[in-house]
Amino acid sequence: MSAPFRLGFVTGATPDKWARVFRERGGPLELVPVSEDEQEQGVREGSLDMVLARLPVDRDGLHCIPLYEERPVAVMGVEHVATVVEEVSTEDLDQEQLVLPERSGWRPAAEQLAWPPMSVKDAVETVAAGTGVVVLPMSVARQHHRKDVTFRPVTDLPTTTVGLVWRTDHDDDRVQAFIGVVRGRTANSSRR
Repeated sequence: MSAPFRLGFVTGATPDKWARVFRERGGPLELVPVSEDEQEQGVREGSLDMVLARLPVDRDGLHCIPLYEERPVAVMGVEHVATVVEEVSTEDLDQEQLVLPERSGWRPAAEQLAWPPMSVKDAVETVAAGTGVVVLPMSVARQHHRKDVTFRPVTDLPTTTVGLVWRTDHDDDRVQAFIGVVRGRTANSSRR
């Protein structure tokens, strides 16, 4: 019996529907959660066949299919003044103490940073205590949801992209089959 196909997925990515279809088509599959810091490493080292990664990634030696965009949101305590509006801008956040999660794509002005970079879990705990705001992709904010925090879309920050990444020298039948699943091809498609 062959080893299962190993698909890494970064926090907030949702591999479930593709994993279900891949398994229904007869492929043993193992889902492996990875952090953004680890997302490329597993693919490059070969411990993962593919990864659902938060882009950008270093494309040298890697294929990448961008899959979907994620909207950035400002996460804050439920008592925060910004909860009275439906969305915020970076200008609305100018006077806030910002908590910066590790590998955050957005870099606010240095004087706004009240805390050293920390894990997303710790950042959400910090803002839940009523201290500051953290900007995250919406899927990550939803994954770390607590009843003492809420979020608002940030209107003027660029979206982040989740993509499917694999090594250029690792393009076997299972990789092609998973690409077919992600692209919505049927099981009977000649392209897998």
